[in-house]
This record gives sequence, C-alpha cells and structure tokens, in this order.
Amino acid sequence: MLRALAVDDEKPLLEELLYLLRSDPRVHSAEGASDATEALRRVTRALESGPDGPDRIDVVFLDIHMAGLTGLDIARLLAGFARPPLIVFVTAHEGFAVQAFDLKAVDYVLKPVRPERLAEAVRRACVQLGGPAGAPAAAASGPQVRDQAPATAGARPAPQPPQPPLPAHRPVPEVTVADRAADQIAVELGGVTRFVAIADIAYVEAQGDYARLHTDGGSHLVRIPLSTLEQRWAARGFVRIHRRHLVALGRIDELRLDAGTTSVRVGAAELQVSRRHARELRDLLMRHATG
Repeated sequence: MLRALAVDDEKPLLEELLYLLRSDPRVHSAEGASDATEALRRVTRALESGPDGPDRIDVVFLDIHMAGLTGLDIARLLAGFARPPLIVFVTAHEGFAVQAFDLKAVDYVLKPVRPERLAEAVRRACVQLGGPAGAPAAAASGPQVRDQAPATAGARPAPQPPQPPLPAHRPVPEVTVADRAADQIAVELGGVTRFVAIADIAYVEAQGDYARLHTDGGSHLVRIPLSTLEQRWAARGFVRIHRRHLVALGRIDELRLDAGTTSVRVGAAELQVSRRHARELRDLLMRHATG
C-alpha cells in the first residue's frame, strides 16, 4: 500500500486532496505539507529512515504554483536523491505537462480534482512500484493532461490491475458553491456535492477566500467569502461577531463578559466577539430573548 505526501500551499485544496487520498484503500497513509521547505524536510526524513522505515514516502502529489519554490523546482531537487519518491503533479494549469514528462512524473492531474481521476493516478503509482497485483513497472505510462488520453494506433492496452469500486457520487456542477434553494447551500467534498440546510449551520468561520460552515454533525468548506454570506444570510439571523466569525443568533447558548472581553458559546465552541460588534450583539440578543 502507498504512503503518500501531498504538497499544496492552499490549505482548503490540500485538505480536499488528503481526504481523497485517505479514502482510497490502496493508500496506507497520506500526510500534507504546505510549502517546499516542509515537503523537502519530510522526504529527507523518509529517505533517512530507509525503504521500510516508518517515515517512508512512495509518492508525492505536488501542486505547481506555490510561493517560493514551485512544484517543478521540488521535483528537480527530489530527482537528485538516490531513491526519489514517485511524482504526481496536481495543478490547475495544463501548460506544464511537457516539463512534467521530462521530470518523469507518473501522472499529471488537473484541478478541480475528480475522485476517479485521482484514483487513476494512484493506480499508476501502484503499478510503477509493482503494486498489489504484481503489475510490471512498464505498464505505467507518462503523464496525461486529459482525463482520457487517445490510444496510440496499433498499440495493445497495458494490463490493468483490478481497481476497487469508486463510491457513487453525483456529477460535479460547473459552479460547485451555489445555493440550491433559499434554505440550502451546496458544499463539495471529494467531488461529491451535498446540500446543507442553512438552519443546521451554527456558525461560519472565515478561511481566506473560503468559509467553513460548522454544523452539529461536522464542518464543510465553501468557496464563498464570509462577507458575502454575511449579506446573504442577514435576514436569516446570522450576525457578524468578529472578522473571522458569523454566528446564527438563535444558536448562541451563552454570552460571556470577562475582564473587558466578550465571547459567546455556540455548542462546544467558544468564539471571541470583537469590541466593535459587542454592543450590537448584546442588543440583538436582548431583543431576540424578549421577542
């Protein structure tokens, strides 16, 4: 089974890639790195532990556009190691496929990543490493940009090891984050689009240009800024309490005042309230309690 390292400097995209990798039964473990320095440190430690060591890394899934060293730079550095891990590029750009081929990448997966496409990249890595089915390394082909590359004329298809069935999922819509209806919001995880009732959302946390929706059953990441949700859901009782948090007024269990600071308890979470929002929040809670 594969031990993988995923490298991407965008945390939400790294989390989704790790989720997909960890969902694949052929992947023993998948760890993440958010920059080149961390990635190289992990690979160096893996090589020092040996091919059967606990820190072994078989394949690195690399984004290309990152701050500092790019994914191509990292791949060139890894190529200088005595036993480098396999490389799979995961990128939103088609234009680097030739360079990826020159660096002997196993595959070239385009974002947004589809589960079945990533599963194919995992299969290629397994084959190149002489995977569970004992397929020879020659069965793996070079990087492909398209999801279905045209077959070479006259060539016989390489033997394929059996693949585990992929979970059924709905087709991914072009716009992956949009309101399905007035009382729902669409969220995507691992290529599967689900619909979350706005009434189930307790609070929302800003994460850059993304927002994380917190419900009693877990959290969901959407590609919508917090300011947009603030405007869209104001009539539904969501109030801004901090530059990072938007809270459903009816889900606030406690308002706490301590040494000049204000916070609210929403379920098990305690969230800070900024000074500029504290008075307005207290007034809203009073009106909510008496109304």
